[in-house]
Amino acid sequence: MTLEQEIKDRALQLGFDAAGITDASPITDTDVARIQTWLRTGHAGRMQYMHRNVEKRIHPAALLEGAQSVIVVALNYKPDGSSTPLQDPPRTGAVAQYAWYEDYHQFMKPLLFELADFLRARTDRRHRFKACVDSVPLAERALAVRAGLGFVGTNHMLIHPALGPQVFLGELVTTVELEPDRARPGSCAACDRCVRACPTGALGAEGTFDARKCISYLTIEHKGDIPPELAAKIGDRVFGCDACVLACPHQHAAPPRANRRLRFHPENVRLNLEELLALSAESFEIRFGDSPVQRAGLDALQRHARVCLNNERRRDM
Repeated sequence: MTLEQEIKDRALQLGFDAAGITDASPITDTDVARIQTWLRTGHAGRMQYMHRNVEKRIHPAALLEGAQSVIVVALNYKPDGSSTPLQDPPRTGAVAQYAWYEDYHQFMKPLLFELADFLRARTDRRHRFKACVDSVPLAERALAVRAGLGFVGTNHMLIHPALGPQVFLGELVTTVELEPDRARPGSCAACDRCVRACPTGALGAEGTFDARKCISYLTIEHKGDIPPELAAKIGDRVFGCDACVLACPHQHAAPPRANRRLRFHPENVRLNLEELLALSAESFEIRFGDSPVQRAGLDALQRHARVCLNNERRRDM
């Protein structure tokens, strides 16, 4: 068995659902141009961190001196049917499905460290590693494509051929030189279900994505009041949005998550809006300390709760 296959087998043993390998060379000129155009047109909104460290985003080796390879892993988070509420209680807000669980950053990083230990034991112990989970400037979807894990869909998510678009990605950048996998062909072809499903028109049929209109951006990254014309379209979404993912045919065909060690928080499926408005800073930290919901912050979450309540009142008029 090759070392590369041993790595992938070990990744699956650790609980990941898929793993692939690519080299640490820069991403393609096409991907670079796409990122630069997105930033230049202002479609990144107020996410100023996207403008920083562009060189590292383009070139994985800029993250780790002497890097030769990137191991990319995917973790399926699609909930099973029993996790999804049959009806939505009044005065509650919807939470994006990825936040129904414990913080995936905290869950995946230790597993990547274990994978690094495994590889270090089978190679020269002087080799170095950097574990990344959506928290460093890295074009992870472009690398995942190159590592053979799927393709980037019209919804701008990585779509794995078997797992669909509901996957968390993680990377292990290393100085170990490994044989890279080949990218798999794939595309959405003429499908535009995600474009039609987006409540605010953030997705363009020509492949564009305007984060300034995206409900996930508005309820997680955006600071300040939400423009009234967009607030009305948020509906009952208090944190994030799954519209483009749930519309995807690949999501419909995908199996539910297999890794049950990723803790599911049923209390985070829908949040009581009036309880959110009554939270103190201390109770917010206790309630959401190990949840992705914490990223929004208490002030923003309460702002979104008020938006959702206003939208509910309008529906009932």
